[in-house]
Amino acid sequence: MQYEHSEGAADPFVGSGGGPQPVKFLIAGGFGVGKTTLVGAISEIEPLTTEATMTSYSEGVDDLSKLERKTSTTVAMDFGRITIDSDVILYLFGTPGQERFWFMWDDLVDGAIGAVVLLDTRRIEDCFAAVDYFESRGVPFVAAVNQFPDAGSYSLEEVREALALPEHVPLVRTDARSRESVKMVLIALLEHLVHRATGAVQVPAPNLG
Repeated sequence: MQYEHSEGAADPFVGSGGGPQPVKFLIAGGFGVGKTTLVGAISEIEPLTTEATMTSYSEGVDDLSKLERKTSTTVAMDFGRITIDSDVILYLFGTPGQERFWFMWDDLVDGAIGAVVLLDTRRIEDCFAAVDYFESRGVPFVAAVNQFPDAGSYSLEEVREALALPEHVPLVRTDARSRESVKMVLIALLEHLVHRATGAVQVPAPNLG
């Protein structure tokens, strides 16, 4: 598919020339939602992670009621990279999910032009913070429901209503373990950004390999 720029619109992926344009995306969401898994599934390099083993100090602080098997947590960020073509390279930064590490989001969001908010419908209340964060800072984002086996069956319309998610925000399903599934989430975000910048209905589907 092709797209045409609206007059005076700027392409969010066009740099000043002289090499590939770096594009920074954040992967955000609640504790244990699958952010580290998502970055690892799509990154073309060995992801940089800051996973730490959970200890007794997290008892009474982190809600593990739906995460009995979780033994580690991201304490700073996850980092991955995807080369789209000779012009654009995506850099993915996964945010820490626990509230006590949220102060790092203000540093990680610097320079980001878009975000993916990963959702777990078993703990929908944990999703509000990320949605509110990007809305308040004007960072475009897509919301992606990570499909856990025991999460129950909810329509996307039900999820959108539960989150009070505006209609202009794309909402999709994904499996954070699947490269192909994660690829479609990133394409949805790329298309959302281009549509916002150009006002075009049709946009190119980038080749994420």
